[in-house]
Amino acid sequence: MSKKFRSQNWFGKTGKDGFIYRAWMKNQGIPSHEFDGRPVIGICNTWSELTPCNAHFRELAESVKRGVSEAGGFPVEFPVMSLGETLIKPTAMLYRNLASMDVEESIRANPVDGVVLMCGCDKTTPSLVMGACSVDIPTIVVSGGPMLTGKFQGKDIGTSDVWRFNDAVRSGTMLQEELLLAEAAMCRSRGHCAVMGTASTMASMVESLGLSLPHNAAIPAADARRKVLAQLSGSRIVNMVKEDLKLSKILTKQAFENAIIVNAAIGGSTNFIIHLLAIAGRIGVDLKLEDFDRLSHNVPLIANLQPSGKYFMEDLYYAGGLPAVLKELDKFLHRDCITANGRTVSENYQTEECYDRNIVATVEKPFNPLSGVAVLKGNLCEHGAVIKPSAASPNLMKHTGKAVVFEDIEDYKARIDDPNLDVDENSILVLKNVGPKGYPGMPEVGNMGIPKKLLSKGVTDMVRISDGRMSGTGFGTVILHASPEAAVGGNFAIVQNGDTISIDVPNRTITLNVPEEELKKRKTNWKTRVTFQERGYVHMYQKHVEQAHLGADLDFLRGGSGSEVTRDSH
Repeated sequence: MSKKFRSQNWFGKTGKDGFIYRAWMKNQGIPSHEFDGRPVIGICNTWSELTPCNAHFRELAESVKRGVSEAGGFPVEFPVMSLGETLIKPTAMLYRNLASMDVEESIRANPVDGVVLMCGCDKTTPSLVMGACSVDIPTIVVSGGPMLTGKFQGKDIGTSDVWRFNDAVRSGTMLQEELLLAEAAMCRSRGHCAVMGTASTMASMVESLGLSLPHNAAIPAADARRKVLAQLSGSRIVNMVKEDLKLSKILTKQAFENAIIVNAAIGGSTNFIIHLLAIAGRIGVDLKLEDFDRLSHNVPLIANLQPSGKYFMEDLYYAGGLPAVLKELDKFLHRDCITANGRTVSENYQTEECYDRNIVATVEKPFNPLSGVAVLKGNLCEHGAVIKPSAASPNLMKHTGKAVVFEDIEDYKARIDDPNLDVDENSILVLKNVGPKGYPGMPEVGNMGIPKKLLSKGVTDMVRISDGRMSGTGFGTVILHASPEAAVGGNFAIVQNGDTISIDVPNRTITLNVPEEELKKRKTNWKTRVTFQERGYVHMYQKHVEQAHLGADLDFLRGGSGSEVTRDSH
């Protein structure tokens, strides 16, 4: 008999309880020797046909199972809530914390010794990692992989082009019929977004944290090597259980710092910030918003990937994948952090090579000296806001303009294309009440479309500020995650049309140029516009969700409850 694992508290029992646990499992055709003390590996699957990015996961899970069985483990696949970014209303972010609760309780309540997290679409990765962190058993992540690069009218296209196509249709330079052709040409294979959007950022995050095998981030979903990685991951989790290599041993403060540095170098999504803060809160690592600015400040952009650059995730894999990026960042990283395969970060990339400097540049000759995120603070958002400089316009990094204020998303939709809207290219668009409590759920509407009257004049970018988020596929001079959000008060809630706002990204400031006495006067008359729900999950979410600078987790979910189950059900 091998080492006693957690699952033996179920399957190793004698008498009535052991009989029930084993007998009902045997109706699936499982022989007795599967219950002999070998590691039971849970395969946490977010497969759903309503989550197109993850629609190939049933097939991918079979590769994981082969790996588990090959290494002497007992694989058991189970479903958890799946969050499809494109279809879920009002926003998938509303349900990230709910999905994490599903994952946490599914792992804790069941006889599994280790778990493979099958992640793909944007929120499936953070929600699964958050839930697993709260249980803290051996865990490895298998991402679904990016889709193949889209091809349209002789050009490569990806999700970032959706915003360009939309503006082209609105300005009259693209026909609706052409848009339909592009629609058919973009998502031409299984997998998540082909650019460095949030899904690819999350896949890169788990690899840089050390939660996956090397090359997890970039192997295309349609490439047979994605299945190979899944099988190898299934084999590896069995040994992680035997080694007791838990999440808390991998997810150190240094590992989080590595992930922040890598995210800066690849031009990752601003959503990375809010998800990594939430993960840190679950595993008990003290991570603050300011750490993102501090750690990425001197890290240049070296991965030439849309939306900050030119190429696609498929290209990154052929150029050497994320390990080639990590090797280039050697001097910035904590090199001795342990990873899921039992080796250190530096051991994993030591023999890797870059095969295309058009895609992965050197630190000495980067594509852009600006990278990462800048955290702006000032009287407009007391707890901070974020901007992604590599995706913004250099001429707008220092800017003062008059605010054009939209009180909520309905107000924005009603007025943005009004020819009488008092706006010019120097104006600053301000969108309120799209934060965690205000929407609720903090949707990806921060990269507001340019007013139609300005598009027709050739304006392609302007400063935009909101308490919401931006799609990782988006770009522009967009300031996000303003905290505290408008729904809970603070100065962001009382900005008015015509107020002047100054941003100074190099000096990390954002200032509402209104006298303090006037601000105090406005606050005495302020009332929230937000409707707070009276029932169900949304009621619980609005009551307990934390602000963006803390990760927008539910306040009672920070930390974890561990893996112990103390009572039997029979």
